[in-house]
Amino acid sequence: MKKHIYIYSPSSAVRDKASFKRGIARLKTLGHEVEVDESALASHQRFAGDDETRLAAIHRAAASGADIALISRGGYGLTRILPGINYKAVAKAITKGTQFVGLSDFTAFQSALLAKTGAISWAGPALGEDFGVEGTPDDIMEACFDDLVSGQGEGAGWQLPKPSAVAVTEVLTVIQKSTDFKVNNAVLWGGNLSVLSSLVGTPYLPQIKGGILFLEDVHEHPYRIERMLTQLLHAGVLAQQKAIVFGQFTSFKLVPHDKGFKLATVVQWLQSQVKARVLTGLPFGHVPTKVLLPVGVPVSLVAEGRDAFLLWGHAH
Repeated sequence: MKKHIYIYSPSSAVRDKASFKRGIARLKTLGHEVEVDESALASHQRFAGDDETRLAAIHRAAASGADIALISRGGYGLTRILPGINYKAVAKAITKGTQFVGLSDFTAFQSALLAKTGAISWAGPALGEDFGVEGTPDDIMEACFDDLVSGQGEGAGWQLPKPSAVAVTEVLTVIQKSTDFKVNNAVLWGGNLSVLSSLVGTPYLPQIKGGILFLEDVHEHPYRIERMLTQLLHAGVLAQQKAIVFGQFTSFKLVPHDKGFKLATVVQWLQSQVKARVLTGLPFGHVPTKVLLPVGVPVSLVAEGRDAFLLWGHAH
């Protein structure tokens, strides 16, 4: 199904021009019409243009009439321009059919949009990182993206990690033994943990009660992950959620003086601190295989044995 996809750069500058070009070529191969924002390849310091340039790009994306507004990449840059975004214009574009898609630094935009307007956006791929890989992009990611553009997506499923998995402490066993449960009509929200924790105390963090919070991150050691979770905990954010779902936390390195402290340790600690159910293994984050998730939509979360499902059949 041919769709109009608008590519823009609201965060870091595109350094890998080859992946950018491959991503555009891939989307065209999939049958889509691709429009590239005039400043998509701009560069100012580490950013894709100065603040005004990137704000203008966001507003052009909103005015484009495109079916999908897809970021070129994440990185850093959105938190500093949140006050300048015309959220009403973005929300209006969404009501007219434009779906805003991205991840990582894009979490700041999604959170602020939800906090300011309640409008729905999608946590999903970026152009270069996902469609622009060398070789063939991940088939699950592409299938989920196709579900979005065709309006067919109804949910995402995954298998929870095995309790007896090598290098996993008793934490996942503890969680696994009590996973069978169901939560209905809970707002799905979240994204990158570093970005979310940086929004605490600002008007750009959604005040979600009874929600399902999903989290991911990259290049963050487990102790840093725990520190950011502690910030959300002490701010009262985690106590208001019905479930916390860990996506993929990748590209960190443990060191000898961790002495057994690892990501599973953090998950165990978190479960001891909150009443909300904590699940792991969601295929989302800085990894090739990622599902697309509707941020701001009431969903159902079901866990039966090792099978987990997020269901939102009405999101479109």
